[in-house]
Amino acid sequence: MRLSFFHFLPRPLLFASELALACVVFGAVADVSRAQQPKPKPSPTPPVTEQDPESIRIPIRRVRLPITVVDKKGNFVPGLTKDDFFVLEDRAPQQIETFSDDLGETLPLYLAVLMDTSPSTAGKVKFEQESAMNFIHSIVRPRRDRVLFATFDHEINLRQDFTDKLDLVDRAVSGVKTLGNQTALYDAIWQFCDEKLRSAVGRRVLVVITDGEDTYSRANIRDAIDIAQRTETTIFAISTKAGFLSTVPGVEAGQVKEKKDRDLVTLADETGGMAFFTGDMLSLERSFTRISKELRAQYLVTYKPLNDRYDGSFRKIDVKLADGRKDLKVRTKHGYKAIADSVRP
Repeated sequence: MRLSFFHFLPRPLLFASELALACVVFGAVADVSRAQQPKPKPSPTPPVTEQDPESIRIPIRRVRLPITVVDKKGNFVPGLTKDDFFVLEDRAPQQIETFSDDLGETLPLYLAVLMDTSPSTAGKVKFEQESAMNFIHSIVRPRRDRVLFATFDHEINLRQDFTDKLDLVDRAVSGVKTLGNQTALYDAIWQFCDEKLRSAVGRRVLVVITDGEDTYSRANIRDAIDIAQRTETTIFAISTKAGFLSTVPGVEAGQVKEKKDRDLVTLADETGGMAFFTGDMLSLERSFTRISKELRAQYLVTYKPLNDRYDGSFRKIDVKLADGRKDLKVRTKHGYKAIADSVRP
């Protein structure tokens, strides 16, 4: 099933073709010159002003923060309580309303796995398929969690919608045979966060298996981060740029060298996730294990923002631990844009 991508302007050639056809059918020759005038490219996340009636009718929602806490060795830290956390939004302390330390048991996981099938992945498709299937089987609990699988290149294709039947997902993953001719990474992230994860009832996680380079998106990295933050989606990125042979210097040691590597780190970091640079199957399996353990060890905090205005501004979030816990590191999303869109709690 191919998803429609109506949030962005159609490609110029497609637009011109459809316009010409419409003019012939309806005889609207006089309107051609006006209709063909260039139009500004819209942002996929247009700001909502205070005067927008939609922003007035939508009630103020709570902000939900999945929080990961690790020690100096990177081990997950259990046993913390509500009193151990302080949440600040734009430096203003917020009142924590709910707190949970057993996310692995209380909330289902909605996992969207997006696989890169662009030309730059030639020779790595089997590696990516193996990555996707191994990851899904390592983390999804049958009859409880849901997983979606999609691919992206110059097109964005939904191969399997959310399901708890892993055999259907395996079939969709193994059915990927051909490559596209471009890479629409940011468009894919934006679309699945907006159209699928937004309404998911549970924790929302998006895993991107890619070499990290975007060549075709209308959206940019800030658009992708924005929609993930607003839909409370955590992004994990698994880079496949080295394939099985570990031929790319620095990947084996987990180093980040190129801009596309830094972009993957930024995507993950600002949404509360992590980026992994795998050079072989062993490091890949370690990445899967790490993500699986993290999603079972997270805390969940919710609060109602003191600033209840939907003015399109960015709200910076800081989560700190009580005194005496400075040896621990906290990871969650960095903030969100205050736009009155509808996200299921």
